[in-house]
Amino acid sequence: MEIKELTRAEEQVMQELWKLGKAFVKDIIEQMDEPKPAYNTVSTIIRILEAKGFVDHESFGKSHRYFAKVSKDAYKEFATGKLLSGYFDNSPRSMLSFFLQEHKLDVKETDELLRLLEKAKKK
Repeated sequence: MEIKELTRAEEQVMQELWKLGKAFVKDIIEQMDEPKPAYNTVSTIIRILEAKGFVDHESFGKSHRYFAKVSKDAYKEFATGKLLSGYFDNSPRSMLSFFLQEHKLDVKETDELLRLLEKAKKK
């Protein structure tokens, strides 16, 4: 299945669904920040996500409980690849350099990055 880019609203709904696992529309709304979106808005977004292949449902009478068909990791890989190609000329070094310069890391985070780089070097 080809993964498509999500709109901001679709991504917000997916973030909640990924956290919850399986959920009814009301459960998703409960998890969202204030001001809460209208039920019909979230219901429409869920149906769009279902049409895009991100979500499926199981029926309980007239109610539907939704679940993700695309994992958060799969979408993360897609979004990171899009970011890498669109803004960093497919250069992980350029992307890492940007994040290091723009997002001041504390010593603990820097040490963790160095540990990950050493681990990758050994592969």
